[in-house]
Amino acid sequence: MLLSLFQWLGTDIRAFNVFGYITLRAVLATLTALVISFIVGPALIRRLTRLKIGQTVRDDGPQTHLIKAGTPTMGGALILTAVAVTTLLWADLANAYVWVALVTLLGFGAIGWVDDWRKVVEKNPRGLPARWKYFWQSLIAAGVAIFLAWSAHLPAQTELIVPFFKQVVMPLGTVGFVLLAYFVIVGTSNAVNLTDGADGLAIMPTVMVAGALAIFAYVAGHAVFAKYLGVPHIPGAGELAVFCAALVGAGLAFLWFNAYPAEVFMGDVGALALGAALGVVAVIVRQEIVLFIMGGVFVAETISVMLQVGSYKLRGKRVFLMAPIHHHFELKGWKENQVVVRFWIISMMLVLIGLSTLKLR
Repeated sequence: MLLSLFQWLGTDIRAFNVFGYITLRAVLATLTALVISFIVGPALIRRLTRLKIGQTVRDDGPQTHLIKAGTPTMGGALILTAVAVTTLLWADLANAYVWVALVTLLGFGAIGWVDDWRKVVEKNPRGLPARWKYFWQSLIAAGVAIFLAWSAHLPAQTELIVPFFKQVVMPLGTVGFVLLAYFVIVGTSNAVNLTDGADGLAIMPTVMVAGALAIFAYVAGHAVFAKYLGVPHIPGAGELAVFCAALVGAGLAFLWFNAYPAEVFMGDVGALALGAALGVVAVIVRQEIVLFIMGGVFVAETISVMLQVGSYKLRGKRVFLMAPIHHHFELKGWKENQVVVRFWIISMMLVLIGLSTLKLR
């Protein structure tokens, strides 16, 4: 929106042409999302509190979490609003990838919103039934995957890139690409949702991964940089750096309110949406394996739940004191903020490893 305005002004005043640079617009997107979130955040929290849209807490979880009952939830709506508005302001709206990312973010956010609303407002502990949640997730993810496959014009847009190896790529074909994209989007969405169980635990790794994906998007969209670093050149992918930057800004602002002790929780409306957004960006820039590395905390949380459920069903025994694994460490005696900060440190290390794949090939 603003890009079109500045391009028009740039025809007469050359100084406005600087806004054509993705890097500048990415920085401005981060700041804009921060400002929007800081302005809207307090009012949203007051509104959620007044409506008594409060978090429910598991009785069998860490006892320290019982005091969180009633804390406003559905705060993820703040992130989605800030990201959507910022992206519409600073991104190139003629770019299809921008709309794919926004549709994915808001679509999964809508699923989470319905789930949260039924749980905290209608007092239905089941929320949106799992089969319907999975159905809508699958519908959106499959639609996005099919669109990306249909719009792909270069082999690099549908090949699986193996990090650390310059010449190792795996042709997936249309069906293989659609299946991979589907599982990455749905899997990442649910993985982030499982991680969102402690104050600030999910949002900071999301911010770090989004920041790293912004770099991958910018490089993939830049023909010279992509060739030099040996990554697939995806024309138009650079605009996703603006979208990712908006995620970073909105996420950091949300952390201001979500840091221990949290004033608001993001709920499924935020967690499902953010995970899906990271997944779709990774698919577009062809860095699914790198996402798996950088999002190692999300992966560990998901695997811990799978192991716990599988072991209990097969052997009648639990692997962990409680799953997801962050609760296991809390029950082992770690304080909540210790778990959160240590998981942040692990995420930072994994993100740096992921970024190193840009050069270590």
